[in-house]
Amino acid sequence: MLKGRHLVEPGDFSKEELEGLFSLAEKIEDDPAFLRECCRGKILATLFFEPSTRTRLSFEAAMLRLGGSNLGFAEPSSSSAAKGESLADTIRTVSCYADAIVMRNPKEGAALLASRFSAVPVINAGDGGHHHPTQTLTDLLTIKRVRGETANLTIGFCGDLKFGRTVHSLAKTLSRYPGIKMIFISPPELTLPDYIKEMLSTEKIPCQEAERLEEVIGDLDVLYMTRVQRERFFNEQDYIRLKDFYILTMEKMEKAKKDMIILHPLPRVNEIAEEVDNDKRAVYFKQAKYGMYVRMALLASLLGVV
Repeated sequence: MLKGRHLVEPGDFSKEELEGLFSLAEKIEDDPAFLRECCRGKILATLFFEPSTRTRLSFEAAMLRLGGSNLGFAEPSSSSAAKGESLADTIRTVSCYADAIVMRNPKEGAALLASRFSAVPVINAGDGGHHHPTQTLTDLLTIKRVRGETANLTIGFCGDLKFGRTVHSLAKTLSRYPGIKMIFISPPELTLPDYIKEMLSTEKIPCQEAERLEEVIGDLDVLYMTRVQRERFFNEQDYIRLKDFYILTMEKMEKAKKDMIILHPLPRVNEIAEEVDNDKRAVYFKQAKYGMYVRMALLASLLGVV
């Protein structure tokens, strides 16, 4: 069904296709031998023009666990991009060597451009402050596995909502599920972009904006924390002023529901105190592992081996 398709943003797949990926990822988690070696002879290219730990390594681990191989680079200085090669030419070349391409690029729209020049599936691993669809797959699978459902939930997004591509992708995708309410918690300088607000308004999704986490944390079923992203700021002073605006502590957690879960796309800087890690509601490291399972399901599907 998904063989040969590109994944540039979450809307590229229907809700039914997303649910199919989640079911496949659950089978992989429950049976480690399931799909082992199914990608033998396949090659995944990982092209990371921006730093990454979880996304890059989870894709590489996913391909290796499926029996395939990896090639690529972790920084643009080790590629011909440092010599001035265009993205289109890089993609044309790499798609001669690989069966699929995973790419992270700091420029919005880079993944869409890459998909137009690639002979193989392109997976967007983050394009600037725009989209991060495989993180959205990770987030939804985590909610499904831990909460048991992805509907009828109140989701709080806290932190950098202006530049947070993971927030943009997840909010757009959650709008497809019934009974969803969203609360956006940020300082005035880092509020959600207008185009996301307009989309949610068009879809008639109940939304609320807040500046203080303490005032709304008791209403949440899921708290999605994000860091203030230093790399998105042009002014260092603005970053310093805003970077500690939200810090989740156990004192604040006392006001939260007993079954609320905390997600974070990671890396964490200091927006979640380490004391929170021992709370059973903190599932962000489980979330990182679910990311590998759902990326295994995605690769197997795009490469047509299931």
